Amino acid sequence: MAKDHGPTIKDDARYEALKEQCMSKQKAARIANTDPHEAGVRGGKAEDYEDRTKPELEQRAREVGIEGRSKMNKGELIEALRKG
Repeated sequence: MAKDHGPTIKDDARYEALKEQCMSKQKAARIANTDPHEAGVRGGKAEDYEDRTKPELEQRAREVGIEGRSKMNKGELIEALRKG
């Protein structure tokens, strides 16, 4: 049975499997939180990170599981989101 990683991880079993493959916590969280039916679908609808506010960037960083986001400035948040 998969360990409960809290409300930020939607698919705990998938997250653990990705971590066992030596993926970073952030990348494993991002993939585990993606709907498998929508994975690989290109949207191209999102605005550039530079056009977003810092709170919007923090929200996106929270969604993908980036740690330390509250202490990052806008440039650091953008860099962390791009590195994923």
